[in-house]
Amino acid sequence: MRHVTSIRVGPIGFRVGSDFAAPIAALRELYADYPTPEIAHFTIRLPATAPWRRLVRPAVRIEGDYMLPETAPLPLAHGLLAAEMAMNLQVALGHRRHLLLHASCVERDGCALLMTGESGSGKSTLATLLGTRGWRFMGDEFVLIDPENGAAHAFPRAISLKNQAIGVIERACPDARFGPLLLGTPKGDIRHLVPPADAIARMDEPAHPALLLFPTFGLAREVRSVGAAEAFVRLTQASTNYTALGERGFRALTRLVDQVPARAIDYPDSEAAIEQVEELWRGL
Repeated sequence: MRHVTSIRVGPIGFRVGSDFAAPIAALRELYADYPTPEIAHFTIRLPATAPWRRLVRPAVRIEGDYMLPETAPLPLAHGLLAAEMAMNLQVALGHRRHLLLHASCVERDGCALLMTGESGSGKSTLATLLGTRGWRFMGDEFVLIDPENGAAHAFPRAISLKNQAIGVIERACPDARFGPLLLGTPKGDIRHLVPPADAIARMDEPAHPALLLFPTFGLAREVRSVGAAEAFVRLTQASTNYTALGERGFRALTRLVDQVPARAIDYPDSEAAIEQVEELWRGL
């Protein structure tokens, strides 16, 4: 690869290379405040789909140490998205040191709030907004659970905002650093947001899980308790490596749902969700 950069997010180091300068330049800009890893745990490649596609309708393939053969190439204009997708894919397929949960996470006073749900549930938007209101943002893609002690480790990559969430966060965080607006991607319109400075500076600080939250956006305000059995099933569906970890994964997830209360919330808008979160947190 002609153009290369290295990035560390939480405990995971990446080395990213491309035939094209633009995706690497965009990554360097977006991750300018992140440290360089001593060791790159995963290597990512974004080559041209064919030699002639470097000049005519340029497009990139997503490749790396771990790959999905059906992954479709993306136009060069979406090269930053390709890099972000490749980083997430490497972690999802190859990381084994922690139990991975596809979830957002914020922290207060050493305690972590974990939020997971289907796409569109609003967990990324909610975590981002909480990060502006006294919570430490720990991540919106993965939460890394230590199989030995149950601690939650941060993975505060650039926040991927989609469609309507872009405007919500732009209005709420006018002074924040944003990446370029990517229009018409396979995931809709996307714009990346650099996490708050303290999220990056403190990304090596773990937190103790204190509440599991399953949010659903667009419904009348409601809060429900979620039993350990239901929470366990939901979290197995939210984990990309639960099966691969075997007994370690089972024990880590069992301990999490046994020790941490779980709630489901429905909410009509972000302000209502923040109020519900604060009420639940005060009740712990």
